[in-house]
Amino acid sequence: MNFLNTENLYISVLVFMMVFSIGGVILVLHKHKQKKIESKMLGILEDDPFHKETKSGKGFLAFLVKVGNIVSHGRSGTALWEQMIQAGYLNAYAPTIYMGVKLLLFVIGLVAGSLLVMVLSKEMDLGTKLMIIFLGGTLFFFLPNIVIVSRLRKRHDEIYRNLPQAIDLLEICVSSGLGLDMAWNIVADEVRQVSSVLSGSMSLTNFEMHLGVSRIDAMKHMADRTGVDDLKSLAAILIQTDRFGTSIADTLRIFAQSIREERSFAAEEAAEKMGVKLLIPMILFIFPATLLVMVGPAVISLTNALQQ
Repeated sequence: MNFLNTENLYISVLVFMMVFSIGGVILVLHKHKQKKIESKMLGILEDDPFHKETKSGKGFLAFLVKVGNIVSHGRSGTALWEQMIQAGYLNAYAPTIYMGVKLLLFVIGLVAGSLLVMVLSKEMDLGTKLMIIFLGGTLFFFLPNIVIVSRLRKRHDEIYRNLPQAIDLLEICVSSGLGLDMAWNIVADEVRQVSSVLSGSMSLTNFEMHLGVSRIDAMKHMADRTGVDDLKSLAAILIQTDRFGTSIADTLRIFAQSIREERSFAAEEAAEKMGVKLLIPMILFIFPATLLVMVGPAVISLTNALQQ
């Protein structure tokens, strides 16, 4: 009887150790997978110039964060957040730094305007001096807006150029038998050599899905982060395909073909508009020079004949 109790005790201990070991292995693998996803996320954030410097909380950017908090009272508008994210600034301090930069440039503009007034003339009336100073501050204040719009347009153009190739790769991977999530991850890694912006958007979507966000919500977030209409259409099509159970490969093939046709039509439309746009420089610059070359010798000959 004691032998049976001892044997049962040994079995219970062995079962407990086996369950404990399996649980430990699962936790270690989960931790390793989480670190791998975090490292990939840090690779996505490498494009954000605010990430490394604001992480330490020191330096000039930390000063801009404090100034921005004073200006915005610690809060940033939703429109500003969306614009910064679409421009590629994913750091949480990006809107605050943006406001701090605008205020700093406004002060620099006021100082530059004051120096310009002192250098140009001392005989200006007070209203003209104040107008020049305020104009300098206003011009410097809106410089960050120009930078953000330029960066946003550059990112949109890069995604617009490389999206058809990414969709083709995605369609090939899905047609070969891979699942959409695995194909999405492979295409994100392959596209990184050509377009870091598109690859970062796709990797961030994959990162969200690893964290438990549904594919539909992750696709919607990707469309909102980029602001590109083609990606919004792609997200809507994949959502409809997932909902109704249609063929993903056929849907991607048709979508890639429709994008190419749409861009072909846009190129033809731009080519047709080019003739109308060339009328203005032709009338202002080319036509007077041509007229001068053609009529000038005749006018000179006629003038000489009349003088004789």
